Amino acid sequence: MEAPTAAAWQPQEEGFKEICGLLEHQISPTSTADKSQIWKQLQHISQFPDFNNYLAFILSRAEGKSVEIRQAAGLLLKNNLRNAYKTMTPDNQQYIKSELLPCLGAADRHIRSTAGTIISVIVQLGGILGWPELLQAVITCLDSNDLNHMEGAMDALSKICEDIPQVLDSDVPGLSERPIKIFLPRLYQFFQSPHPSLRKLALGSVNQYIMLMPAALYASMNQYLQGLFALANDQAAEVRKLVCAAFVQLIEVRPSFLEPHLRSVAEYILQVNKDGDDEVALEACEFWSAYCDAQLPTETLREFLPRLIPVLLSNMAYADDDESLAEAEEDESLPDRDQDLKPRFHTSRFHGSDSMEDDDDDIVNVWNLRKCSAAALDILSNVFGDEILPTLMPVVQAKLSASGDESWKDREAAVLALGAVAEGCINGLYPNLSQMVGFLIPLLDDKFPLIRSISCWTISRFSKYVVQESGHQKGYEQFDEVLMGLLRRILDTNKRVQEAACSALATLEEEAAEELAPRLEIILQHLVCAFGKYQRRNLRIVYDAIGTLADAVGAELNQPAYLEILMPPLIAKWQQLSNSDKDLFPLLECFTSLAKALGAGFSQFAEPVFQRCTAIIHSQQLAKADPVAAGFLYDKEFIVCSLDLLSGLAEGLGSGIESLVSQSNLRDLLLQCCMDDAYDVRQSAFALLGDLARVCTVHLSPRLPEFLDVAVKQLNTPKLKETISVANNACWAIGELAVKVRQEISPIVMTVMSCLVPILQHSEELNNKSLTENSAITLGRLAWVCPELVSPHMEHFMQSWCIALSMIHDDIEKEDAFRGLCAMVRTNPSGALSSLVFMCKAIASWHEIRSAELHNEVCQVLHGYKQMLRNGAWDQYMSALEPPVKEKLLKYQV
Repeated sequence: MEAPTAAAWQPQEEGFKEICGLLEHQISPTSTADKSQIWKQLQHISQFPDFNNYLAFILSRAEGKSVEIRQAAGLLLKNNLRNAYKTMTPDNQQYIKSELLPCLGAADRHIRSTAGTIISVIVQLGGILGWPELLQAVITCLDSNDLNHMEGAMDALSKICEDIPQVLDSDVPGLSERPIKIFLPRLYQFFQSPHPSLRKLALGSVNQYIMLMPAALYASMNQYLQGLFALANDQAAEVRKLVCAAFVQLIEVRPSFLEPHLRSVAEYILQVNKDGDDEVALEACEFWSAYCDAQLPTETLREFLPRLIPVLLSNMAYADDDESLAEAEEDESLPDRDQDLKPRFHTSRFHGSDSMEDDDDDIVNVWNLRKCSAAALDILSNVFGDEILPTLMPVVQAKLSASGDESWKDREAAVLALGAVAEGCINGLYPNLSQMVGFLIPLLDDKFPLIRSISCWTISRFSKYVVQESGHQKGYEQFDEVLMGLLRRILDTNKRVQEAACSALATLEEEAAEELAPRLEIILQHLVCAFGKYQRRNLRIVYDAIGTLADAVGAELNQPAYLEILMPPLIAKWQQLSNSDKDLFPLLECFTSLAKALGAGFSQFAEPVFQRCTAIIHSQQLAKADPVAAGFLYDKEFIVCSLDLLSGLAEGLGSGIESLVSQSNLRDLLLQCCMDDAYDVRQSAFALLGDLARVCTVHLSPRLPEFLDVAVKQLNTPKLKETISVANNACWAIGELAVKVRQEISPIVMTVMSCLVPILQHSEELNNKSLTENSAITLGRLAWVCPELVSPHMEHFMQSWCIALSMIHDDIEKEDAFRGLCAMVRTNPSGALSSLVFMCKAIASWHEIRSAELHNEVCQVLHGYKQMLRNGAWDQYMSALEPPVKEKLLKYQV
């Protein structure tokens, strides 16, 4: 295959036939040819420089061939261009472009659509400037009145608007105005086209610009809104869906445009919420949450509540084609398929106060009208609170009291509604909550699995109340009824109910904490029994419930009778799974919680767990370098989970982990992890480094300079905002090492300080409470161990440092930081004078300094300044303090 110039290029008959034959074999379901062999042949001939010319020719001109073959050529061309376009000769690029433009008017819709996709890819790669003929060709087609030409051009234009909208809102040499300004009037015109396909493509294209809001759209907003109102009741469901999407986006991005029309838009959306097409109703339903988030006046929305709430409740009932209905019929004996196992994400260990919130309310796997309506009700309840109850409760009660098997979906939706408003309407529901929970408990045993599962979830939404009330006799009994009801459902025969019950139990465990101690045996017996029943997917949730239980009750779990129930089946599962089996992840997480909770009680299980973690990290590092030699593909999540479990062991065993570390290669593995290119591996690695620094620094010492060097690099990076959690853990680890190795840290003190001071000075910009706190603590720890190095520079950072110290809760880390403060002031008293007011506020932030020694040191600092500042200067400083601060300082007798 030779490639002459674009103008002269012609396909050779032989090459044309060969490629068409291969494409035919590739797409034919009845072909006996080996598909992988065909693919290899196509890959081989794709090396020829004019292979893509052949594909363009087949797409645009091979009219004797089937549409499927021509389309296959086009899709292969699109994929090839993504990689090869920029390295192709200009002649070949030009040839392909010249073949694509006539396809815009092709008789067959599939050919037009495929050409539009390729055109969008070329514009992505070469920009609009690289193809000056394109804009004119599209305009000519749009203005042609030929439906094929208009549709083809509109399809290509809509793909450009979707993939790279900004290119049409940029200056193009030779054009007096930006392309978007040329196209918008034509798009508005198509809003009135008799052809639904053109109305849909035109509206979809304009919608892509709501987020960008180019000047041309801003200036023509009234025309756009008039167009939306005109299309509001379009016969085509896809057009109505796009109208709703436009209103939702406008209220999110530019609510001011809709304010004059809010009442009529809300009225329209309410009507479309009942649309016969579920996708249209779903798009409309998104409006209510967006309205609340936009913080528009609530008066307008308040008027709609009496009509809106019944519509939302009606839409919360399962649709007949909801996939959950089929799932609910599956019993526990059916093995899970791989596609049933949702991807799971482990959150790397994080040292600090910014906890990541889990979304436990994922009651439906697929986003649909039911879930969207429940979310809207949840948000409305948070905005309007108890105001919605007079409308909501009669509807809920009517649905709950409906009898007969055919009305189970209504009953189920009513239970979902109670759960949805559990947070926002708690004050109004509170007086009757005991009766309501009492009503929900029997529903845990309902004959319909989806009522049993939603009852688990709704009860879990009230678990805070159930736990609060357990202090008196009646509440104690109800708490037990809830707990036993959930434990029964954990052993349900239906997978969906098992999942809901385990998740609900985990929520109850978090709220109840030590209240569970007297009930541990029966909880453990049920959870262990579930081991024998559950398939793979739900086993993961049992591990989570055990881990949450361990976090909740802590050392209470460390009793031989409990360990006898719990550990044998866990160890059995642990031994069944290979080091590269992803089902190991939740088990590693579960063991992490157990190690922390059991403390020294975990030591009998520690050695095999420790050794397996280091083996996993080692094998994954080998797989990263050479997956073929390792025999499996690298997956960083194995490393992250193993590092976090080792942190759990360090936290639980304390210095008891020392013998395990001393006999292992953990130090070298850990250093490698601290330098990993994946930020979540580094995040967990620095958390482990800090944990090991606390309990066995001696085993880190031989490579201490390297650990410190790599930790400092995390603080001094231009991408700090992107890897803030890594920086946070590295900062904390440096502080932990400093208090253990003392003067050994001195070579890097100045470097660390030069990183920490800017973090403290720009804490508002970074907006990360934990990093600010850990920076303040680590700076204090460095000052404590090396005051002579830090104190000469203290006036540069005293103010921002003291502000950060004021925000930290009383704990051992804060004590260390204040030891540093006292050591610095002793070394360089004048350095803190200009920030004395801020220092006094930081001292006043203590509720109580538990260490008598530190209390005395702080006393000495304050008295030292009082003596130093004579002639009323001290009183002047004191008068600048707020009364509560002055009052707190009285305990230091100043």
